[in-house]
This record gives sequence, C-alpha cells and structure tokens, in this order.
Amino acid sequence: MTTLERFLETCKFNKHVAPPKWEFGYWGETIDNWYSQGLPKHQYPALDDTVTTPTRSLFLPAWKSLPGDKLPRGIAVMAGGLYWPTQAFPLDYDVKEYFGMDRTQELVDVNGLACPMFEFELKFEDERYWDFVDLDGIVKRFQKEPQTMPAGWVWPVKDWETWNVYKEERVRLDNITDRLPPDWDKLVKGYRDRDFPLAVGGFPHGFFGTLAHLMGYDTLFISYFEAPDLVHDIIGTFTDMWIALYEEVLSYTDFDLLQIWEDISFGSGSMVSDDIIREFQVPYYKKMISFLKGRGVNNIFLDTDGYCMDIISLFMDAGITGIYPFEWHTGMRVEEVRKKFPDLVMMGGIPKSEICKGKERIDEFLEPARETLKYGGYIPFGDHFVPPEVDWKNFVYYRNKLNDSIDAVES
Repeated sequence: MTTLERFLETCKFNKHVAPPKWEFGYWGETIDNWYSQGLPKHQYPALDDTVTTPTRSLFLPAWKSLPGDKLPRGIAVMAGGLYWPTQAFPLDYDVKEYFGMDRTQELVDVNGLACPMFEFELKFEDERYWDFVDLDGIVKRFQKEPQTMPAGWVWPVKDWETWNVYKEERVRLDNITDRLPPDWDKLVKGYRDRDFPLAVGGFPHGFFGTLAHLMGYDTLFISYFEAPDLVHDIIGTFTDMWIALYEEVLSYTDFDLLQIWEDISFGSGSMVSDDIIREFQVPYYKKMISFLKGRGVNNIFLDTDGYCMDIISLFMDAGITGIYPFEWHTGMRVEEVRKKFPDLVMMGGIPKSEICKGKERIDEFLEPARETLKYGGYIPFGDHFVPPEVDWKNFVYYRNKLNDSIDAVES
C-alpha cells in the first residue's frame, strides 16, 4: 500500500492496516550529532532558499544569515508527522532511508497569510541579535548563539486601525490567484500524481493560532474581552479568505486533510477558557469544516502542544477528527485519550526526551503505544522534535522497536 492509502485507512480506524512510519521531526543539532555517531550520510538536509509563500518561507532570512554549511542547531528537520514544507525547514532523507520510513505528508504551498507578502528588511543587528521584518510583516528577533527559531518582537496587528490596514492591503478576496506560488503548475502535477497525504493549512494558519501569530498573545487575550468584535472580524476575514483559497486549490487538485495550527495549550491546560473557544473558534471551525466536508475532505487535524485533554471534546464537537502531538511531559497519555475519545485519530504521544534513558525505559514507554495501535486510528511517533540529548544508539533501538510494533499490526 502507498503511504497515502495507509494514512487514509488509519483515519478510518482500519485495525488491519499498519499506519505510516513517521517521526514528528528532529532538531538540526540532533541530526548533526547522529551523523557523528553513526548515521550514514548520503543526503544532508538542505535549506531551500527559494521564497514562495509565507507558509513555506517564514524564518528563511534568519536561517540564511548564519555562516557555514551546517544546519542551524535550532532549525527543525521534517520527518513525516509534521507537515512539510513549512517555515523553511529542510526535509530528512537519511534517517528515513535507514529505517525504511514513509514519505512525509505535504502541505499545498499556497499563501494563506499576507498577500502580497512583506519585503524582508533588516532592522537591527549586533553581536547577539538579528531583528528583521519577515514575510508576514512581523518584526522577529533571532538570537545568533542558540540559533533557535526567531520570536515575534513587534506585531503588525494591534487594534482596529492596524487591522484595517493589514486587511485592506494583505487579506483581500479579489486577488486569490495571486496567492498561488510561481511554480504552481509544476506543484499541481506532483499533487495529482501523489502517493502521499496532501494537506492544506499548517503553520501559521489557525483559528486561534493566526491571531496569536499576528497580534501577540497579550494583545489577543486582552482583545477577547475589550475588543471582541475585532477578534471576530479578524478570524472571520481569514476564514472567508481560506475558504476561497481552498476552493481555488480544489479547482486544480484534491487534497486529503486540513491541518489547523493552534498551539493553544501549555503545560497544564488551555491558554483560554472553554467559553472563549466556543465563542471565537467553534463557529469558524464549523464553517470551514462544513465547506471541506461538502467537497469530500473528511480529515480535520489540529496541532496543539501542551496538556489538551480538557478541550478535546470541544474540538471534536466542532468537527475536528484528529489531534497531535500529545506531549507526554505535560501529562498527555495516548492510552488514556483513546479510552475517553475512541473516535479521535491520534498522532505522536511517545516521550521523545525519554529515549535517551536506554533500552529498559524505551521498552517501558513503548508498551502503551503498542496497545493503542491495536485500536486503530493511531500513528505513533515522538511527541515533538527529537532533542540533541537523544544519541543515535538509543534512537536506533527505539525506532526499530517501534517499527516492529507497527509491522505487527498486519501480522
């Protein structure tokens, strides 16, 4: 079976079909460590410096600012479980080849944010920092030494005045075809002939996530109470634009799922109340999902870190069918989620930071994943990017053991 077929059968809870073999991804420093520890190097993950859309090319100026040929330590290398291309992250080839893992899911590379894109502008530089305007209009600060992902520094949407300017200039409905990338015809051919899952959405597109991305969390949280009409106007505008954009995509090719980036949870729970989710997210989820399901797209996945057990039912009632990555260190346990939500597709859930503790610990934490696989609707992999403290020897043991469990589904 193809990766696409396995993915779709997993989403249908077919207990007799093994799910795709994916990982969420790896940090750049992790990959470089593994090459020095025994991973055969055939195709080093490479930065694609072609600017196409904000989805694909955000953060690229920061990554390119570093000298040398090695990956930035804090860049992510994509490995299947998280969508690609996004945020200028490179794609893994050598780990995939070593373990016989499956081709990654892919995002349709269209512009779901600022159109026209902003021009890159360097605002400030010293020995420690590099501040720049990115393609989304956010001024971001990049720390040169830790080389982690750039963080928002100045956000373009602060109030009605700044939003009206952003909306009028960058989120219109009369230039939808301008949101297609320059190589659209070539991409469409690959999309039509695919054997992998094809998604729309992804970072930074979400019904909470996009607002936090453009406003900053503090401004968004205050606006829920002091300017609720503004919040509704922002997310309503983006929802209508996304629907028009995905309608345009569907005139060229079908796709298999929507990826909603929210990151709405932190270590102990949701950053907003149930009432906020019901008022400011659920109606727009339902509008988008109704549109997509009316066109045959039935898989609706939501990406949130942190502890999310208490809000899963809100998402499912709105039409969400899958959630990931279920971060273990926050208390998320896939076996408990499966018992409480038997119809929810799950991805992730394996404690990435525990892999470094050796064979006995790996055997211990893989047991719940083995049991959860028996129910279907589950694609197991690390609960976020694998960190550099995980050495190659322990990762090999872990991944081979997990692959054995996945293969056993069909035995």
